[in-house]
This record gives sequence, structure tokens and C-alpha cells, in this order.
Amino acid sequence: MDAIPDPEVPERPTRRRFTAAFKLAILDAHAAATEPGAKGALLRREGLYSSHVTEWRRLRAPGGLEALGRSRGPRRSDPLVAENERLRDTIGHLEARLVRAEKVIAV
Repeated sequence: MDAIPDPEVPERPTRRRFTAAFKLAILDAHAAATEPGAKGALLRREGLYSSHVTEWRRLRAPGGLEALGRSRGPRRSDPLVAENERLRDTIGHLEARLVRAEKVIAV
């Protein structure tokens, strides 16, 4: 009875993550497969889709191993850009206060 897996399904599935070394190994094995059906057998054995290989091949072309290791999702924003935006807002507020103060002084 212990061999029966737990039938509970997680509320939210987890995304599979592949290391750059694994991606490179799969790309090499995929390129080396010459017999008919060998490429499909490789993908089935590893549980991959042909779109994985296509995307990894596209990433490897310009960036090499570094591009294969990058994570998905939005890129982190540059802290200097956020600081610059904050300072611009502060300058805008101070300029508006200066204009009001000059009007009061003029009256």
C-alpha cells in the first residue's frame, strides 16, 4: 500500500527550471542524434518539447552559455533610474514652492 502515490494535486503547479549545463547537454545530444526518430526519443525521455530546443538554440546563438543560464521574467530595474526619477519629482515640487514663494514676496 505504500507504493501508491499521493493523489493530491498541488494548488499551483511549479515551473520546471533547467540549468545552463543541462540545456547545453540537451542541445549537443539533439544535434548529435542522426538516426530517424532519435531526436523525438530524446525529447520524450527528458520530458521536453521541441519548442524548448528551438528557444535554447536561439538563446545560445548570440549569448552562449550565459544566455542559457538567465532566468525568466522581468528584468530588475536599475536603482539609479529609480533614484533619478525620485530626484526629478523632488525638484518639481521644490520649483513649484519657489514660484509660490516668489509670488508671495512680490505681493
